[in-house]
Amino acid sequence: MNTHSNRHSTQSHMFASLTAYLQDLQESGIDGIPTELMTVTEAGIVHQQTAPFEQIGENEEKGDNAVPEKHESLEQIRKNLGECQRCKLGTTRKNLVFGVGNPKARLVFVGEGPGADEDTQGEPFVGDAGKMLNRIIAAMELKREDVYICNVVKCRPPQNRPPETDEVAACSPFLLRQLNSIKPEAIVALGTSAAQALLQTKVPISKLRSKFHDFHGIPLMPTYHPSYLLRTGGNSDSFWSVWDDMTQVLQLLKLPVPNKSRKK
Repeated sequence: MNTHSNRHSTQSHMFASLTAYLQDLQESGIDGIPTELMTVTEAGIVHQQTAPFEQIGENEEKGDNAVPEKHESLEQIRKNLGECQRCKLGTTRKNLVFGVGNPKARLVFVGEGPGADEDTQGEPFVGDAGKMLNRIIAAMELKREDVYICNVVKCRPPQNRPPETDEVAACSPFLLRQLNSIKPEAIVALGTSAAQALLQTKVPISKLRSKFHDFHGIPLMPTYHPSYLLRTGGNSDSFWSVWDDMTQVLQLLKLPVPNKSRKK
């Protein structure tokens, strides 16, 4: 296999995705993109920085390439996304799954992508994994409508495979815009694919979880995916690992931490 050819193909996909994103921004009335958020090399590689989202709104006095101050609503972003065909997942999905919850949520949960139930209903985390996520949210003494829930990619990958590089590149700008619109105080990345995509790393979830990471100035906590908890059992060590992670999230948000008894 030609490694150089594969690398060039991936770079071309990412460059095409960025071009489409710039066109989307222009259609939305935004004429530029902040150099603090991303730059493009001659090779076409997108390098995302961890600059605070607030820098996106810097006015022209702070730089010729700064984006004018403008708040996008989730409804505007969804309208801009349209009946998306920016990657190959658009040809196989039933429904695009944008996100659900409080548009001003303090806490956002991000998964890797929709499954079969989500693809059918057009809403994230509504199947068995969604029920487990609801259990986690309830254990935090929060309600589903208190938080916001979305995915790295908005369309179901065939056979629930992990999203591929070009698919993540095509969808990531819309996730960034969602998060910039909500401006949460914390993000929870659910599972390996979501955490690795957001943090741009190959480090396994077992090493990423249990501590906060910076994501554009927002504390991000990686944790195990609810479907993993389904496979390992409701009172497993992995469930309590997730609870330990959520305890840190509650403490960060200065919310009460419910007392949970671990069954022996």
